[in-house]
Amino acid sequence: AHGETEVYELLCILDFNNVRKRMSVILRRNGKIRLYCKGADSVIYEHLRQGDEEMKTKTQEHLNVSATAIEDKLQDGVPQTIAHLGAAGIKLWVLTGDKQDTAINIGYSCQLLSDDMADIFIVDELNSDGVERQLSEARDTIRSNSSSKESQSLTVISLRTESGMEQSTPLRNGANRNEHRKHSNGIKLSELTPSSRKSDPESRNSTPIPRKWDTDENGEANNGGYALIINGPSLLHALTPRLERLFLEVGTKCRSVICCRVTPLQKALVVGLVKKYLKAVTLSIGDGANDVSMIKTAHIGVGISGQEGLQAVLASDYSIAQFKYLERLLLVHGRWSYFRMAKFLRYFFYKNFAFTLCHFWFAFFCGFSAQTVFDPMFIAVYNLFYTSLPVLSLGFFDQDVNAANSLKYPQLYQPGLDNFLFNKLEFLKSACHGLGTSGVLFFITYGAYFNGVSPEGQMVADHMLIGSVVASILVCVVTAQMALDTAYYTVWNHITIWGSLGFYFILQFFYNYVIGGSYVGSLKKSMEEVTFWATLGLTLVILLVPVIAYRFYLVDTQPTLSDRVRLKQRLSAKSLGVAKSRDNLRTPSIRRSRRSLRSGYAFSHQEGFGRLITSGKIMRRPKTDPSNVQGATGNGASYGRRFFPSEVIFAQVHNNRHSVHGMGGV
Repeated sequence: AHGETEVYELLCILDFNNVRKRMSVILRRNGKIRLYCKGADSVIYEHLRQGDEEMKTKTQEHLNVSATAIEDKLQDGVPQTIAHLGAAGIKLWVLTGDKQDTAINIGYSCQLLSDDMADIFIVDELNSDGVERQLSEARDTIRSNSSSKESQSLTVISLRTESGMEQSTPLRNGANRNEHRKHSNGIKLSELTPSSRKSDPESRNSTPIPRKWDTDENGEANNGGYALIINGPSLLHALTPRLERLFLEVGTKCRSVICCRVTPLQKALVVGLVKKYLKAVTLSIGDGANDVSMIKTAHIGVGISGQEGLQAVLASDYSIAQFKYLERLLLVHGRWSYFRMAKFLRYFFYKNFAFTLCHFWFAFFCGFSAQTVFDPMFIAVYNLFYTSLPVLSLGFFDQDVNAANSLKYPQLYQPGLDNFLFNKLEFLKSACHGLGTSGVLFFITYGAYFNGVSPEGQMVADHMLIGSVVASILVCVVTAQMALDTAYYTVWNHITIWGSLGFYFILQFFYNYVIGGSYVGSLKKSMEEVTFWATLGLTLVILLVPVIAYRFYLVDTQPTLSDRVRLKQRLSAKSLGVAKSRDNLRTPSIRRSRRSLRSGYAFSHQEGFGRLITSGKIMRRPKTDPSNVQGATGNGASYGRRFFPSEVIFAQVHNNRHSVHGMGGV
């Protein structure tokens, strides 16, 4: 104290637990033993000396002052991150150990609470019957004010039409993909409204998209909604088997849920309750040791490395430095991961159904004798060498929308929440696609080579030749399908897609001629005939043209939000490329004019060419009568004006680069 160092002997540590809700240490100094206790104010207040009203009064006064030794404040970007996650359809619950007043202030700071809410339910009873009564009243209030019996919430997306009027497009959470596309008709593709106002000219006058939790059950945007605030003692009763369903029902219908004065165990119980009764993926994020149990209970745990130690980081699946990075983790990398995995699985099932079912069609011609249509070596390496690298590259690099637009339009995250991209229906589509592909490529090959004769009069319709042709066409078809499915090409995508085709033919010839395969000469013989190339071209056209036409039809008539953002992204990139090419063409003249205006001593200690330029000796003079001073002056003035447009162009280039940089930061 007062700048002096005091030494205490630590005798005992009484750790914090969920029952005591406090931590104590026993120290000894100068023969005196003291107990120092730290915990929640409500717990410490109850353990003050009985009958000492003066001490309780002073303590209550100190609590009302709300003085604290540590300043707790939100990190940068927390309100914006929470708003964007809410716009993406993610439900957020706040579980904190702070007292109720502090938790409410945090709610307002994070935009989880607002003054225009329809009602804020506070559950603070200390007995089971009182908690049940308050939760029942909250449920009845929500039901009475609901204008529809539908339980599914809607996302309202505001977009501008070509006439300048705004339309609200509701997207139902449980709808299928056709319904998801159906709401996008009649929308101008270049007028998508981002979720928040940005500084770039494109979005400066745009209207923010209402968040999902700002919509009622009819999908109409409103500024109300409900909030539920419950403290630790009340939550203790709400988590009992008798009331947990009621508590979860009220919580899921509220726009915001804040649980205050909760213990680490209660945090884990709340997460476990959601996992138990809701078909939802839970994510817990925290920065302290008291969040470890909650992080471990959730499906996904995220730890924030901060001033409260590394316990949360060590117990988590992902570690970030600040809360605002959660937005990019979910809306960019999380969305890309789901997009890639869904496309990976769809293509994987498609190519294997197309490969396997060729044996099914061949079984009708071999009497179901278990004879295979393909070379045994081809069967062994089909998934290992011939078709694995393209789909792996897709799983690593593919993306439909870049990172900037993924953050700009949080609603792009919604298909992942609704499981649009991969479900039982998508699996069935992939299976049917593979079935049709196998049938088309097998029977077209069978018909083309049925009783086939080469120009030399040799029979070419043998089992090995047809098997080699079907295998070659199969690899070409599934690789071409992979090329169509790839939305974002990189160097590795090109290498793996087109390299797989070349590697197939190289390995086939190497195996048959060098190692000595049983199908030696079959592929070479077939490729020497026109029939092979005609069959390959016909099969590719029959199998790929309908796919291309169907996708163009969907994008043109029933575009999803991803389709519209992707089109807008391509148009922006094209216009940006034209502007850059224009700037590159003008750059040499800009530099020339700027060099000609320098007059020495700028970056050198030697005299430059300024005196020579200003003397006029290097000016090109017209070959006219020297007495015609007016003509010479006119030409000289015209020559001098050549510098002025270059300065204007430089300013335009600078402004363009500045605007592009601003867009890139969106």
